[in-house]
Amino acid sequence: MIELIAAPATLPPGERVYAVGDIHGCLDRLVALHELIAEDIADRPVEHTTLVHLGDYVDRGTDSAQVVDWLINRPPVPADEFVNLMGNHEHMMLSAVVGTEREAPSQWLVNGGADSLASWGIARTVPAAEWAARIPLQHLMFLRDLAISRRIGPYLFVHAGIRPGVPLDSQTRQDMMWIREPFLSSSADYGVVVVHGHTPKRDPVVAANRIAIDTGAVLGGALTCVVLQEDRLGFLTS
Repeated sequence: MIELIAAPATLPPGERVYAVGDIHGCLDRLVALHELIAEDIADRPVEHTTLVHLGDYVDRGTDSAQVVDWLINRPPVPADEFVNLMGNHEHMMLSAVVGTEREAPSQWLVNGGADSLASWGIARTVPAAEWAARIPLQHLMFLRDLAISRRIGPYLFVHAGIRPGVPLDSQTRQDMMWIREPFLSSSADYGVVVVHGHTPKRDPVVAANRIAIDTGAVLGGALTCVVLQEDRLGFLTS
């Protein structure tokens, strides 16, 4: 049973959101967490459920390709809606594989891209110009089409955060995928509570203006899901 505590915002009645933090190629953790989510939906039925993945599906872990394939084929979770957001690691991968920036391939490799290539059966010695042809087109299209943000009631779901002092409708893709400071130390009222990953901590962070759920699954920590319903929240971990 999930231990519920007070949330910093209130969802409409009948709405529940499950948001999953940074996965980084940890397929076994993701499968286990999806099983817990499915069990919770079965044990505590609600009118409408949304499952949000906050990005960083690839790099550093051993099963990036398998995580992407798992998400494409829809996890066996009886949610009513699925939302997959883009993280900075998907952004790096796309820039390296199908982009034109000269330094993008080397930047991606040193940030976990070599592990991702291996999961697609691509040796690090294969020239970058050949990577796209060796990755299934369906996988590349999935990564290309990922959303940058999603607003659900009083919550804004993004990978990294937002820039304080900038209106929500003027936030940049770069900030929402990459920002750390000054977002992490800000106590600003954004008009929404930002639910994000990107910056690993041992435990989730719940503040008046943000909820952080990257708990470092690929670093030996847990893979964390925050469960939001009405004015309460709880956590599932694997």
